[in-house]
Amino acid sequence: MKIRFFGAAKMVTGSKHMIQLKNGKNILLDCGLFQGKGKDTHKYNSHFGFDPESVDIVILSHAHIDHSGLLPRLVAEGYRGKIYCTPATLDLCEIMLQDSGHIQESDVKYINRALVEKGKPPIKPLYTVEDAVQALKKFETIPYNEKTQIDEDVWVEFTDTGHILGSAAVSVRVKDGNQFHRIGFTGDIGRYTNRILRAPQPFPQCDYLITESTYGNKVHQKPPRAEEQLMDVVQRTCVEKGGKLIIPAFSVGRTQEIVSVLNDLEFKGKLPKLKVFVDSPLAVNATEIMKSHPECFNPRMIEFMNKDSDPFGFNGLKYVRKVEDSKAINKIDGPCIIISSSGMIEGGRIKHHLINNIGDKKNTILIVGYCSKSSVGGHLVNGAEEVSLFGKSYKVIADVEVLNPFSAHGDYEEMIQFLECQEKHIIKKTFLVHGDEEVMEHFRTTLDQAGFHNIEIPNYKESFEV
Repeated sequence: MKIRFFGAAKMVTGSKHMIQLKNGKNILLDCGLFQGKGKDTHKYNSHFGFDPESVDIVILSHAHIDHSGLLPRLVAEGYRGKIYCTPATLDLCEIMLQDSGHIQESDVKYINRALVEKGKPPIKPLYTVEDAVQALKKFETIPYNEKTQIDEDVWVEFTDTGHILGSAAVSVRVKDGNQFHRIGFTGDIGRYTNRILRAPQPFPQCDYLITESTYGNKVHQKPPRAEEQLMDVVQRTCVEKGGKLIIPAFSVGRTQEIVSVLNDLEFKGKLPKLKVFVDSPLAVNATEIMKSHPECFNPRMIEFMNKDSDPFGFNGLKYVRKVEDSKAINKIDGPCIIISSSGMIEGGRIKHHLINNIGDKKNTILIVGYCSKSSVGGHLVNGAEEVSLFGKSYKVIADVEVLNPFSAHGDYEEMIQFLECQEKHIIKKTFLVHGDEEVMEHFRTTLDQAGFHNIEIPNYKESFEV
């Protein structure tokens, strides 16, 4: 058996990991879009590194686009098998993949105008909304904690990781010749202090472990302090300066968590009377889906809902779907909060809000999660004096602040806590994925000290015989 890494190898996005059996069967874990790779992003997303027609099975850990976002292209280029995931992941993918297809189409139109002006040839989108629709027909769901045979040589079980709605660790048991192997893939590991979702659950023992490492060198601040910090930013920006607070946030998970915090503050009478906009059709739809899956909520959220039946709605909050309503937000003269996707500022309406607000010192851009170094969000985090949006440069005059505790990724202490369910001496090899290289090196040392050994940090497209 071989394990090959076609994404999230010494980088944070583009999750794709291939299990290759001796009989030629290929099992793909995730098929994510590369994001935030600057000018190399299109190159990474245009070529899989393998023939889509050669893949027999796809198993999806969760719906985030850096894990699911190339499934439409995979199907369009010849994949004919099924795509297995949890029921909540399918519900999210039904909106997210079509939304991604729409963004691919609309962004290319916008970019092509600039290319034509420069006398350069236009480009094509990676995939279309219709490609996403066709991919969704191949999805099949498996509930949490049900070991299911999906092929004569393959069994799969999903366990909750508490990262986003429907997120799962993927436990795969394969028959490879006369041998059986157990592969555990963590997907993205969530927080034990998540405001909304259940804490990560233990997953079955594995022989080979593939684990994320996004925050492998950091410890997050705890949520109560994070709430205070968010309130501080709102006070300084919207009350004292009379400016706009712009929050780039991923539509699924991060947006709902921020809204939940603001809802709590409003419920307690602490939030100033402000207009708050969630400007993302995807986030609006994702919030409705989240409301339909209370079985994924933690006890605290269920208890809170006994007092406040809608934890994602309060006075002053408006969910925005229509383009004309989105444009109207930027004509508002006065303080407000705008939450819009994407979190790395690599696509979606947030780029337009930055164009309209980045040049005013009264305003604040608040980064609330991980941003790769080469993304627009990453440039802002690292103190860039100007950023490029749709091919044009804009000076950064607005304040930029970072508030990482709202991350849906566990820190290294939480990741170690999650992995402690494993008998370490049984694991023959551990592979670190989904992280920057220097962070992975730090996490490798931490894992080794915790008793995990034979730890590999794969290169892009590297193959391991196991």
